[in-house]
Amino acid sequence: MMQFFWLLPLLVSLPAGILGCPSPCSCSSGIVDCSYKGLTSNSLPSFPTSTEVIRLEQNNFLYIPNGLLDHLPNLREVHLKHNPWHCDCDILYLRSWLQGQQKKGLYRDVTCASPESMEGRIIMYLTEDELVSTCQYWYCNLALISQLCLFIFIVVQGILLIFIILSLRRFQKIAREARRTAKELQQSTETYTYDNIPLCNYDRT
Repeated sequence: MMQFFWLLPLLVSLPAGILGCPSPCSCSSGIVDCSYKGLTSNSLPSFPTSTEVIRLEQNNFLYIPNGLLDHLPNLREVHLKHNPWHCDCDILYLRSWLQGQQKKGLYRDVTCASPESMEGRIIMYLTEDELVSTCQYWYCNLALISQLCLFIFIVVQGILLIFIILSLRRFQKIAREARRTAKELQQSTETYTYDNIPLCNYDRT
């Protein structure tokens, strides 16, 4: 009993990923079974580091999130068949992971469901060039957005520059008017003072 109490703080301090079984999957002896759960790429859970086998068949996965399988040192195999894999840029991580596996025969049935040009192709044997080419539209859109933002930035800068120039000219005009008015007031004051100097009459003897 005393040994249990000594181990309890250690168990509590362990990361949840080591002890817990991800929902809604079931776990047993290093096997995490997530098959037939209706999971999607966005709802795919993280797996305990002790995982040895993952079953993901018969779900709705289009791709595997980047890095999901990289931190499982005991992982031996992943069952991926019967998912609607969409072979574009997002599938690059899964392709790279499959190519790095020793049991390549286990993954010959992991094939593309879409797009139509890739349908039936084995993901492991896809080339990087043809996958990247499917995403060129994304880069084009990004480039177009960047150019549009740059154009808007230049237009805004031009408007601000014109506003500053007009403001400076206005201030210069106001300054000239102020100097002219001050000069006129000074001249008027001097004239008024001169006109009001009293004249002295001297008697000649």
